[in-house]
Amino acid sequence: MSSEAGKPLIVGIGGTVRDGSSTEKALQIALRAVEAAGGRTRLLGGAFLAGLPIFNPGPGGATPEQCVLTEAVREADGIIVATPGYHGSLSGVMKNALDTLELLRDDARPYFTDRAVGVIVTAEGWQAAGTTLTAVRSIIHAMRGWPTPFGAALAATSNSFEADGSAKDPKDTWQLTMVGEQVLDFAKMRASR
Repeated sequence: MSSEAGKPLIVGIGGTVRDGSSTEKALQIALRAVEAAGGRTRLLGGAFLAGLPIFNPGPGGATPEQCVLTEAVREADGIIVATPGYHGSLSGVMKNALDTLELLRDDARPYFTDRAVGVIVTAEGWQAAGTTLTAVRSIIHAMRGWPTPFGAALAATSNSFEADGSAKDPKDTWQLTMVGEQVLDFAKMRASR
């Protein structure tokens, strides 16, 4: 376990290129739940994702931005992925971030190996939220991660949040808290083995 006095590190990756996106606000609520339950967090939000170059598997080495992402995941005890549901699947910036993690393929613990990965999806409709949640969970399996039993699928827009970033709907808060707590609980269980 990455340790600062034994506290697991949970890395949140997500958002959109739009400042103050509902997806990033949702992710921040989940990360606050992790902190409230005794974990440490790190956010790689929409502005960070927008600055990642398109992943190129060819020679040339990783860029500094790609190194920030891969090091954060390498150090993480758990991960939370948050994406909007665009046309029934994850966003391009999130897919690019996940593709960039191919740089971890030769690590002793490649990709998401032995880590819980929570999923948060925001979409304007339930159909896009559901299909996107399924798609992201399938990607996590392919990357050797453990999708948490609960994934948050929110029919959310920027109007779904208060000015302070909290969710207006208590059910949304409950879902996001559940994702954060499940990722942290799994990290603690792995550490105790």
